[in-house]
Amino acid sequence: MNAVVIAVLIMLVLSLLRVNVVFSLITGAFIGGLIGGLGMDGTITAFSDGVGGGANVALSYAMLGGFAVAVSSTGLPEALVDFILKYIGKKEEARSQKLPKALILIVILLMACFSQNVVPVHIAFIPLLIPPLLKIMDELRIDRRLTACVLTFGLITPYMLLPVGFGQIFQGIIATNMTASGLEVTLDQVPKAMLLPAAGMLVGLLIAVFFSYRKPRDYEDSHLPVLVESEAHAGYTKHGLIIAGMAIVAALAAQLWTESMVFGALAGIIVLYVFRAVRWSEADQLHTNGMRMMAFIGFVMIAASGFASVMGATGDVETLVENAAAAIGGNRPLGALLMLLVGLLVTLGIGSSFSTVPIIATIFVPLALELGFSPMAAIALVGTAGALGDAGSPASDSTLGPTSGLNADGQHDHIWDTVVPTFIHYNIPVIIFGWIAAMVL
Repeated sequence: MNAVVIAVLIMLVLSLLRVNVVFSLITGAFIGGLIGGLGMDGTITAFSDGVGGGANVALSYAMLGGFAVAVSSTGLPEALVDFILKYIGKKEEARSQKLPKALILIVILLMACFSQNVVPVHIAFIPLLIPPLLKIMDELRIDRRLTACVLTFGLITPYMLLPVGFGQIFQGIIATNMTASGLEVTLDQVPKAMLLPAAGMLVGLLIAVFFSYRKPRDYEDSHLPVLVESEAHAGYTKHGLIIAGMAIVAALAAQLWTESMVFGALAGIIVLYVFRAVRWSEADQLHTNGMRMMAFIGFVMIAASGFASVMGATGDVETLVENAAAAIGGNRPLGALLMLLVGLLVTLGIGSSFSTVPIIATIFVPLALELGFSPMAAIALVGTAGALGDAGSPASDSTLGPTSGLNADGQHDHIWDTVVPTFIHYNIPVIIFGWIAAMVL
């Protein structure tokens, strides 16, 4: 039995049974470590060593949560909502039309895409934008599973296809690790090879929009917690909006300069303090509420880092890849499919496509060359295998981020309303299109 396969399956089954994702990750890691021969002490040690790797990410999201709520206290979310209302109408009969629904989904899609490349803040915009829109979305009877699919598409597809922002990082990892594994790859080759796999993401989005979730879905009246309503619905002023804009620019500039989301969020908060957009008497409560809102993501990231550490310590990730290679023989179509499935399995457990590529490139590159795949086909295989599972992993920030906004009123389940829909609509078509890319490139 392969420890990685067993651990991932246990984690997924427990999550689907509505066991808390953090507990599912810890349980999967513990059983996987025991099966992998680490023993109890070795498993605990590996897990403990690994959780430190998730601490920076957890702190980053906590700070971003505090920053998001602080910015919302300036009234910026309410201003965004009012801007949207100008185009969709304030009467319920006007909101029942298809155009307003499309407008909101397009705005959300553009924000998600821009967060990866144009303004690389990743999921930090979600707790700022989505909760204030929930009431309007509910009146329009928009299925939140569709919104989750829209957000996840915007968080993943740009880095797969466009070599800027997070895309430059992801594609740089692909080029660097493939070159180190024996195949010279330049950064400009990666977007061309990833065009078909990215098309699979688009097909999944279109299926979700026009077939799976096109019917209206009813929700109870949204009663958002104080951390979302508070000052954000007490009105806004031109001065407050200007300061909010300055804070966002400062946060982005600091993040790009320091390459740290922690210091980016800190810079934005300082601007809000200095220009008195946030009252000192309210600052502590606002930031505490914001950190609480993102705490779930932080704990999942910490647990996922420990999970990945245990899986790495067992050595069964390499064994899994080697066994897949042995089963392939000289069958190219089967080889492409197995490589993609291995990448899916690894990313589902780790929760990070960026971390999957270095793990699989070492063996996938020699194997792809031995099977006679072209360099472009090899890039498509490694890139697609790495990206697979980012949508649909309970531990991925591409699913945790949408849940953090859509579940602000407690009516959106992480597993059944985000993880399962994104897994079905994106991983299946991306496997198909990634396989086609490997065959035709």
